[in-house]
Amino acid sequence: MSDWIYRARLKIIPPNKIAAAQKFFSVLGGFFGGGSASSLTKLVASLVILAECLGCVLFDTPVTPSGECLDLAGYELVLSDEFEGDRLDTDIWSYRANGPRRCGFNLGDQNSVENGKLVMTAEYKDGVYGEGWYSAMIRTKEEFTYGYFEIRCKIGDGDGFWSAFWLNSRGMESAEASDGGKGGAEIDIFESKGAAENNSVYSTVHAGGYGDGLTSRTVGRYKVKDIHSKYNTYGLKWTPDEYIFYINGVESGRLSEAVSQFFEYVIISLEHPSAAPSDTDLVVKYYIDYVRVYQLPDQASKLKLD
Repeated sequence: MSDWIYRARLKIIPPNKIAAAQKFFSVLGGFFGGGSASSLTKLVASLVILAECLGCVLFDTPVTPSGECLDLAGYELVLSDEFEGDRLDTDIWSYRANGPRRCGFNLGDQNSVENGKLVMTAEYKDGVYGEGWYSAMIRTKEEFTYGYFEIRCKIGDGDGFWSAFWLNSRGMESAEASDGGKGGAEIDIFESKGAAENNSVYSTVHAGGYGDGLTSRTVGRYKVKDIHSKYNTYGLKWTPDEYIFYINGVESGRLSEAVSQFFEYVIISLEHPSAAPSDTDLVVKYYIDYVRVYQLPDQASKLKLD
């Protein structure tokens, strides 16, 4: 174990593989540690965990979240959008990155609010920027330091377009501003590239700006049941010391590196692939039931941009 931890500090091994290796040895130790005889159910569960952890370490395959349950004791709701109207609430949200984006364009009109859900749609059409692929991205007008951020959503499924829920900061404008993450980071609470991810999502933290100073830390890839047909929740508890990620209220991973101490805003996006899909009849929809932000009163800090 000491060798794994040492190499992790040198950032040779990604944090998700370190966590999987630690869990593997912990479960293995309990498996052979003696004591009362385990039930068949517990035995099978242990074998499944061991197989998942080994797969993660060797092949970077997804694992099932199995950490502590979410505890929001002391936290207060500071932002909530349940998408109950008939259009996007532009007091809360602004359109982000409208115009050219990878193989297509972002456009505010690709957002709609229907039956209590925000619907982001990716499709091929002849739009305001010309003929091509259109999709959507929005951000909160408010920016926050620390808190718990959660989305309940049904992930889009289709040929490279990927659903995402993330935080970003003005501090990511340069390596100097980001200062290794302290001055701002990109925190990908979840991303999933449709069918290619096979009912899994991944979490990543980027710091150092988007130039030569960019560094990325994979927190993990996680199994989630029926991501395209059912609603699941994805959350992040961001404290001054670490990031803790949650799926359906269960801890999936955590990271104590590149922890932002600066204002971050919330982003929802249905991202374009790098290469344009060949099937121009494809339509991908990303359904969002709600977005909520909670903060501890003694850590609450936010600002709202015009």
